[in-house]
Amino acid sequence: MIMTSKSIIKSILIVLVIIINVGCDQVSKKIVRQTVHPYETIHLLSDHLTVTRVENSGAFLSAGDSLPQSTKHIFLSLVPLIAVVFGLIYVFTKPGIPNYMLTGFCFVIGGGIGNLFDRIIYGSVTDFLHIRFGAFQTGIFNLADVSIMIGISIILLQLFLRRKIA
Repeated sequence: MIMTSKSIIKSILIVLVIIINVGCDQVSKKIVRQTVHPYETIHLLSDHLTVTRVENSGAFLSAGDSLPQSTKHIFLSLVPLIAVVFGLIYVFTKPGIPNYMLTGFCFVIGGGIGNLFDRIIYGSVTDFLHIRFGAFQTGIFNLADVSIMIGISIILLQLFLRRKIA
């Protein structure tokens, strides 16, 4: 397969978006691991935005935390690894993916790699951000989770807009 300059630039941009997502996630987690004690809470915007370091051995919002270790390894490391690999294959080989969709996929892949890296290297994922505004409250999350949610939002928005137009 011969790569044109356009496809080379597209591949470089894909890699850059993924690396930026992974990099922001990993740098933020490293800072938190070095400066915040486990379960310590730092108030940034009163009680609206806090940093509380927790090590999450489960998935999103600690789902699967109580699974047996071998099952947890399969569902929280192996399955996400396979999903990331298939995602990478898809974004690099599928022609004609609209740029917004491609960006969404790259955010999801980058966030997935960030959390997968933690799980493989540390055995858990470092979560540290918490938002509370009135009745609205999040669980404790990290920047990889933000990347994944932004990516999914971009993908869903594009699918919604494509249906509206069609």
